[in-house]
Amino acid sequence: LFNRMKLFATPAMRLCKMFTMLRKSARTGSLVLHRHYCTPVVNIFDRNAKRMQRERAAKRDDVELYDYIKDEVGYRLADRIFDIKRQFTNAVDLGAGRGYVTNHVLGETVQKLTAIDISPSMLAHIKGSPGLDFSVREMDEERFQFEPDSLDLVVSSLSMHWINDLPACFRAVNRALKPDGVFIGAMFGGDTLYELRSALQLAEQERRGGLAPHVSPFTQIRDVGMLLNRGGFTMLTIDTDELVIGYPSMFELMFDLQGMAENNAAFNRPLHVGRDTLAAAAAIYKDMYARKEEGVSATFQIIFFVGWKPCATQPQPAERGSGTVSLKDLGKVMTPKSGGGCKR
Repeated sequence: LFNRMKLFATPAMRLCKMFTMLRKSARTGSLVLHRHYCTPVVNIFDRNAKRMQRERAAKRDDVELYDYIKDEVGYRLADRIFDIKRQFTNAVDLGAGRGYVTNHVLGETVQKLTAIDISPSMLAHIKGSPGLDFSVREMDEERFQFEPDSLDLVVSSLSMHWINDLPACFRAVNRALKPDGVFIGAMFGGDTLYELRSALQLAEQERRGGLAPHVSPFTQIRDVGMLLNRGGFTMLTIDTDELVIGYPSMFELMFDLQGMAENNAAFNRPLHVGRDTLAAAAAIYKDMYARKEEGVSATFQIIFFVGWKPCATQPQPAERGSGTVSLKDLGKVMTPKSGGGCKR
């Protein structure tokens, strides 16, 4: 018993002695203390599994049937590139897939584009647009490696929600961009597939007495701006859109997700789901989220963002106190003069 007490007391005695030395050193000014924040990266997604899922989807004979969401978002993202009135010399399509953005980018806007993806079979499908000088390169999105200050534009469509370390990826993109370079992207948001998630959770709670992560976690919109700021981007623009799509039942939705290579790739995903659980989930899904027409609906929340690498020539915010009009006078400025307006 005495030996045990001695064993347990030893760390406490050492700790007290250490704090005594720290206080003594701090009083003499011979010790400088620094606070370091160390947040280890938790790998949520299995990148090897995601690569195999994309390879399997790319080799399907009917792969184009499942591109309806990614083609639509890629077209909208390419349209945002056209809104920027400049010609980009060197651009990268990060997580290009089957060219959902590359196939819509015009050669008049981008001189040279490099499409990268973790799946070589996906890259083999890219056709590009007429007049576009593009090349493909197999690369994991988590290991984005380009020369510093070498790119004018980086675009990413519906790929970054599978990246484990988003802050590191954003920093790598920022490092590769030239000053005043732009990063344009779209990713699935937190409300994506909330119907499927709810139905599976309720069914498993009823049949198994517990929950399992059948739907991968998504980034919330409030986190995207913070991550972009931490990555070194400025003049951020973030907005969301929703695509609500109808399916005959929950099973057709899950089948299409597999065809898109958007099935679950989390490390802790369950490898088997019982038939009774799936049947119960389908019934719950139909009961809670049935459409006025036949079938059920599924929501895909899309987060669009634009971030710029800082540059001295960019517009800067005015200094505090430099305004000439007070907010108190805003009503007077906005109120039309007497006698104006439309006559009835």
